[in-house]
Amino acid sequence: MRAPFDGQLGIRQVNVGQMIKEGQQVVALTALNPVYVDFALPQQELAKISTGLEVRVHTDAVPGRDFKGKLTAVNSMVDTVTRNVSLQGTLENPDHALRPGMFAKVEVELPEKHKAFVVPGSAISYAPFGDSVFVIENKKDPKTGNESQSIRQQFVKVGEARGDFVSITDGLKGNETIVSTGVFKLRNGMSVTINNDLAPKPQLNPKPVDS
Repeated sequence: MRAPFDGQLGIRQVNVGQMIKEGQQVVALTALNPVYVDFALPQQELAKISTGLEVRVHTDAVPGRDFKGKLTAVNSMVDTVTRNVSLQGTLENPDHALRPGMFAKVEVELPEKHKAFVVPGSAISYAPFGDSVFVIENKKDPKTGNESQSIRQQFVKVGEARGDFVSITDGLKGNETIVSTGVFKLRNGMSVTINNDLAPKPQLNPKPVDS
């Protein structure tokens, strides 16, 4: 006999030499990698749930260890009795620590939303001594009274990046104007003129043209 998939055999259900009937179970074959975890959540949580979210599983059978996977399926129907929706997560289990039928606790990690300053990645000057941007300031000549624009190097703390944008966790204020491109040519205190005719447009989901 040839097994239809890779897995681990269980306890044999028949003895050597025993006559068996068609369809009778001989031995259980269980696939252990990956494994699936089935659980349910109240229908009130349905709007927050979508496939692809991270799932964390922990069980008393393997204390002190968290198993991480992805939410791979959300049932199309809600149970009419419990008003719960069934979900399924998929977890890698290369060491076969998890077994089918185990009781486990499941957590779904929801994405966090918070406000943040974001700037184009091309606006940041990366250096070993600290990352910085150039802030454009208006200065007035005390003799002539004429206003001009100059730049000031401002050190910042860089957060997460997404697409062409990088979040700034510290160092900038919401009403400041910064230089978005060509920062490698600039020096602190230089006079500048704002011209956005050729400025590239950063995108959250950039799609570069194949060369």
